[in-house]
Amino acid sequence: MKATPGEKILSSLKTAIGNETRPMTLADASTKSGCSLYDTKEGLNYLIAEYRGNLAATSEGELLYSFPTGFTKPWQTQENLALTWGKIKKTTLGILKFVVRAWISIVMVAYVVIFALILIALTFSKNSDRDDGPNFSGSLMMHALMRLIFDSLFWTFHPFSPFRISDHEYDYARGYRKKMPFYERVNRFFFGPEPKLFDKQEATRLALQEIRALRGRIGVLDIMRVTGLSKDEADPFMAELMINYEGDVQVSDEGGIYYEFPALRKSSLNEITRPAPSIWNTREVLPEFTGNTASSNTLIFCLNGFNLLMSSVAIANQWTIEKFRYIFTLASQNIPLELVPPPPESHALLLGWIPFMFSLSLFLIPLGRALSRPQQKREIENKNGKRGLLRTILSKLRPSGIKEEELKKGWAEQAQAHPLEKEITREIIRLGGELELNENDAPVYRFKALEAEAKALMTARQKASSAEVQVGDVVFSSAR
Repeated sequence: MKATPGEKILSSLKTAIGNETRPMTLADASTKSGCSLYDTKEGLNYLIAEYRGNLAATSEGELLYSFPTGFTKPWQTQENLALTWGKIKKTTLGILKFVVRAWISIVMVAYVVIFALILIALTFSKNSDRDDGPNFSGSLMMHALMRLIFDSLFWTFHPFSPFRISDHEYDYARGYRKKMPFYERVNRFFFGPEPKLFDKQEATRLALQEIRALRGRIGVLDIMRVTGLSKDEADPFMAELMINYEGDVQVSDEGGIYYEFPALRKSSLNEITRPAPSIWNTREVLPEFTGNTASSNTLIFCLNGFNLLMSSVAIANQWTIEKFRYIFTLASQNIPLELVPPPPESHALLLGWIPFMFSLSLFLIPLGRALSRPQQKREIENKNGKRGLLRTILSKLRPSGIKEEELKKGWAEQAQAHPLEKEITREIIRLGGELELNENDAPVYRFKALEAEAKALMTARQKASSAEVQVGDVVFSSAR
């Protein structure tokens, strides 16, 4: 890790710059602080990364430093709130997933058993045909239920059944079947497959590979190309790389800003480092709705649906513990019909409203996800479109500008959808695009900062010394 400039240097720079938000040169900061140009440069590079300052370049090739928020970190409050909200959301979702797992895997089965035992008891009850009993034939319902259960089990696990549920999925990479737990299929049915999170370590590895492949000289666009980060995300990412890997910011005579990492070129392996793959080589796709097989989804749907159905029957017939105690007491005694007391009045909570509302809520979760699919699809199209736009800019960057039609075409090819006018215009402006008229009075977009950066990088890479790679002869080894 790059050594942090001394606290005295940093303190002097902070005091000298104070609340000044206007861009200043290296000489300005050195004069105000009294630090040497070398110490000032090292300190400013550190402060730019630490406080998310801005870098700019002039037409004379001078680098300008500015700190729009001073030496405070107002973004930390927002980021901490986002982090806290993320943890709360993750914890809540984890608890909710656990409840869903328990509901389907345990509670659902428990209710099936309870309902089956109730129907068995009603079948053998002498008073099963009384008016105070359920309003359907106990024996017929019991027969139908048992037939449904056994038929479902047969067609679910029969090896030649098209509805067979298998606990295994084939892993083509390793050539064997891997087991997917039932609770995982339940999670996928209600919440969808787990989203793929951004891997910062992998992004850093790709950035370092790109730095080595490009002779230790790299720009922000190179970071965006290999990591998929947006412009706003790539700037602090690059600043962090500068601190951790002894980087330095440079500016060309034309005002092109780029970054040097000569220390990363040192190697004793005598290997050729290939450039990292571009992010647009693979398109982001809309995740599968559940990622389960149709038979797994059918089983989970039927289990929850059965519980919803039986809880509805329980509500309609006021199935309560007191009600069943009353029915079974009458069934065990020979009481004349005219002397039978009225059944107790109560609400079916345990066997009725609780499982009914929970099962209904479970069905609303995938329904809500289904309604949000178009928006999710649009977000993925925009993500792919931005990558296509970046590819077009990098491949067609020239002083004569790039036609708007070419930019839209690059977006549409990668996104496989036509862009919204405001969305592509916003991204073009974010990348520094300026609308101009060419010699034929046709509107084109110029990316002057990117043109200067590309030219500066090309020159810097050509001048990069091969001696930066060399480590010298071994003069001592612990193996001797």
